[in-house]
Amino acid sequence: MYKSFLLVALVICLLSVSCKKDSFITSPDALVRFSSDTVFFDTVFTSTGSVTQSIKVFNENNEKILLSSVRLMGGSQSSFRINIDGTPGPEKDQIEVEPNDSIYVFITVNVNPTASGLPFILQDSIGVSFNGNTRFIQLEAWGQNAHFLKNREISTNVTWTNDLPYVIQGGLQVDSNAVLTIQKGCKIYLHADAPLLVNGSLQVLGEKTDSMRVYFQGDRLDNPYNSYPGSWPGILFGTTSRDNLMEFAVIRNAYQGLIAEDLPMDANPKLTLNECIVDNIYDAGILALGSSIQANNCLISNCGRNVAISYGGYYRFTHCTLASYSNDYIQHLQPVLAISNYTMEGNSTLSGNLNSLFVNCIFWGGGGTVQDEVTVSRQGINTFIVSFENCLWKVSNSPAGADTANMLVNQDPLFDSVNNQSRYYDFHLQTGSPAINKGITTGLIIDLDGNPRAVGLPDLGCYENQ
Repeated sequence: MYKSFLLVALVICLLSVSCKKDSFITSPDALVRFSSDTVFFDTVFTSTGSVTQSIKVFNENNEKILLSSVRLMGGSQSSFRINIDGTPGPEKDQIEVEPNDSIYVFITVNVNPTASGLPFILQDSIGVSFNGNTRFIQLEAWGQNAHFLKNREISTNVTWTNDLPYVIQGGLQVDSNAVLTIQKGCKIYLHADAPLLVNGSLQVLGEKTDSMRVYFQGDRLDNPYNSYPGSWPGILFGTTSRDNLMEFAVIRNAYQGLIAEDLPMDANPKLTLNECIVDNIYDAGILALGSSIQANNCLISNCGRNVAISYGGYYRFTHCTLASYSNDYIQHLQPVLAISNYTMEGNSTLSGNLNSLFVNCIFWGGGGTVQDEVTVSRQGINTFIVSFENCLWKVSNSPAGADTANMLVNQDPLFDSVNNQSRYYDFHLQTGSPAINKGITTGLIIDLDGNPRAVGLPDLGCYENQ
């Protein structure tokens, strides 16, 4: 009898629990939570569309809940689009959510073209209604118009002004007889499939203030993608390219930053870099293959390989800082400068003449496995000149075959800020840095910020301590 009583009680209990789980909570105090109360999209260019973001709607009750509706308040006229648990919006009704379960709402935004060149704000909301309540998820996006160039070939001389950003899709090519001039303040955003191929000439004419520099970066501006290296292919200066000049330019987040192939047709450097920043590049920040580059007051930082030179060529780096630290995106596994006079083609070794000079530079890295931040390699009997004067570097042994004078060896340059966890880097020199007043006069009268160099002995690296 007692056992029968227990069995009946157990069955009643199970039925009660089962019924409770199958029933709907109807109280207006039911616990419904959103994974976020606001969904924000960073700058979205007109006609390109955004990435997809999502929020979750949680039923934190022990009973099912019936969402009477999930609705995009702006309806079909909204710039936003939603998908509710697999069903395209703008609205879905009578949605059952199991106890302690959730549903997804996916959101995208498309910006209609506008004549305005200034950023503008798009706003809407998603209303979630249940048990007589309606709660809202706010949607906000920054939109901007732009010049859109897709699979474009520039065959005549063209000048870009900073009236609107430039968004490149599918690639941009400058023909061998054309010059592309990019004026101060221009911002160029390149898609993942969009290299910039320069067979003619590129003239980038930025100025020293942040708003007047010229920026090249990927077109994904939403977090965290706006910080990912490898977001676009890079800028390639081909065999016929000549007389390229980049002043106060910033190149970020590419797979390879600047690639220079072969010597120029004339006596000028194939690429001249003045006061430029090449940062957060997945592979090589600057890759030179038997070419010719002159770089002044440049920062090449946190790349897989900061500067990689092979197959000889002609190079002059003055007051440049090459620095890398391991972080969540790129591990510091390669020297910040690797220079050689040869390359491999199949099983054959091809060598060329090499003439290079590095003056008042800093070569430094940390957090990785690199012991020698500068490596020098030679093959064959070609001309081989590699010289370092008044530089600071981190090496276990001085590179064989290199001429050196007045070097600071393994002395921490004391950069202003190095925070690998938050990926925040400021490569200005702290007061007390061993690199201060250790340079020689070179004729460069400003630094990367456009500030004046010391009248006497200048500092090493791209920044002058003020």
